[in-house]
Amino acid sequence: MATQKLGFIGVGNMGGPMSGHLLKAGYELVVFDTSDAAVGKLTAQGAKRAASVKQMADEVETILLCLPTPAIAEQVGIGAAGLVEGGKVKTVVDLSTIGPRTAVAIATGLAKKGIAYVDSPISGGVTGAVKATLAVMTSCPRPLFETLEPVLKCFGKTFYLGDKPGMAQTMKLANNILSAAAVAMTSEAVVMGVKAGLDPKVMLDVINSGSGRNTATEDKFPRCVLPRTFNVGFKAALAYKDVRLCVDEAEQLGAPMVVGSAVREMLAITLATVGKDADYSEVVKVCESWAGVEVRG
Repeated sequence: MATQKLGFIGVGNMGGPMSGHLLKAGYELVVFDTSDAAVGKLTAQGAKRAASVKQMADEVETILLCLPTPAIAEQVGIGAAGLVEGGKVKTVVDLSTIGPRTAVAIATGLAKKGIAYVDSPISGGVTGAVKATLAVMTSCPRPLFETLEPVLKCFGKTFYLGDKPGMAQTMKLANNILSAAAVAMTSEAVVMGVKAGLDPKVMLDVINSGSGRNTATEDKFPRCVLPRTFNVGFKAALAYKDVRLCVDEAEQLGAPMVVGSAVREMLAITLATVGKDADYSEVVKVCESWAGVEVRG
């Protein structure tokens, strides 16, 4: 497997480090991204640059995607000059978070040309991508998963969710809405404490020693909020996209998502007030502005 030729489309904050792991593992890699700088970092490590999505699909049998939105993933997969028009591609591994319905749509479109679609979103953020400690959730026929697992293990720990496209997406949305809820509620709770005169660092120490600990209290707040760097590396807009997809999917399934709907609104308010380029951790700024305090270490 270590001499296999792979393609990778979307080599930004997440895809870049992941592509680097494939190169270190000995895979021959062809990359494409709309950012020349992102591609340049990988060609410097030995990757080959593809001129277009179509060119890659004409040269490479197995192609991985790590794209920011459902619309972009759908365009790359089954749009004009997309992977579906390639002459050599046989398998598309989608590491993006795009929701079950988009995954099914892409899988259906690719299947018409005999191309297998592997639904395989990832979780763990930029830190997980850099350290190769991501959770890699996959749904596809089991034999195909077993064939691809050595590649997927380059990114972290693998989990097999089932044989149908969309199953891994549902798992990813459940994970991400929990992460977003942790950020939103930690913001509210810590701002309340600061308003009452508590030291936010001591608050986090207590929470992390008790039952309220979560990914926001253990990582995002001490690393990015207390020092006011706000550099989680994941945009609030992408978090909003993921939460919106989850709430929409729950509604489609007839499952309750009351708290999730509130988290979605908090992220929407963050984008409206802080700005469309806000970092995930800047949700706290909304609570700060309402309370008239600042959370600072």
